[in-house]
Amino acid sequence: MLEKNAYQNALRLGHIKLMLITANLPLNRDKFTQEDQILTITGANWSDYQKFDSQEYSGYRVSYFNGEITIVSPGRNHERISEVINRLIIAYCEKYELQDFPFGQTRLNVSGQTGREPDIAYAFSVDKYLPDLVVEVIFSSGDIEVLKSSYQKIGIPELWVWKNDKITFYYLEQNNYIVIEFSKILPHIKSDSFIEYVNRGITESPLIIKKDFLKII
Repeated sequence: MLEKNAYQNALRLGHIKLMLITANLPLNRDKFTQEDQILTITGANWSDYQKFDSQEYSGYRVSYFNGEITIVSPGRNHERISEVINRLIIAYCEKYELQDFPFGQTRLNVSGQTGREPDIAYAFSVDKYLPDLVVEVIFSSGDIEVLKSSYQKIGIPELWVWKNDKITFYYLEQNNYIVIEFSKILPHIKSDSFIEYVNRGITESPLIIKKDFLKII
């Protein structure tokens, strides 16, 4: 973890982007390009978090919760899983003629409390201020409870979390997330069948996966 003073110096010097896996470290870079690289900054505040501009740090996911800033550089497998999920959501919308409004990695936050840049986010039917659905992929490490607490504060109706080859659907009910088997937002998708197609994304083309997925929804 990076202490606050070191963080401030690094931020001032513009070195934050260079603090993950670099050629100077005695590591196998090819191996680690498949894994997420994560930097956690403790003792931070909301003002510190706001200094991270999404355009300057393109490709990173920057989040804030309880005084910690977490910077994730998604690895290859993370991106493949995210992309398959995204394509299957789009395929679902096309089949059922459901209008979708993508948020991409738009920063979602409650000022002063929490901020997230999701892997995938969509509003459906009509455009909205907040997405109806957020998807997060946790490939190397990450606290699901922190994710749930963050998106609960933000007010995201449905959250999908992929971790350890499993996907869990959560639905916000009376300000708490409950586990659901079928999506409330995309009701023809069942978590335990959906994951079979998602996990094929590590080794197979999304095009083939999408064709097979469309046969079962």
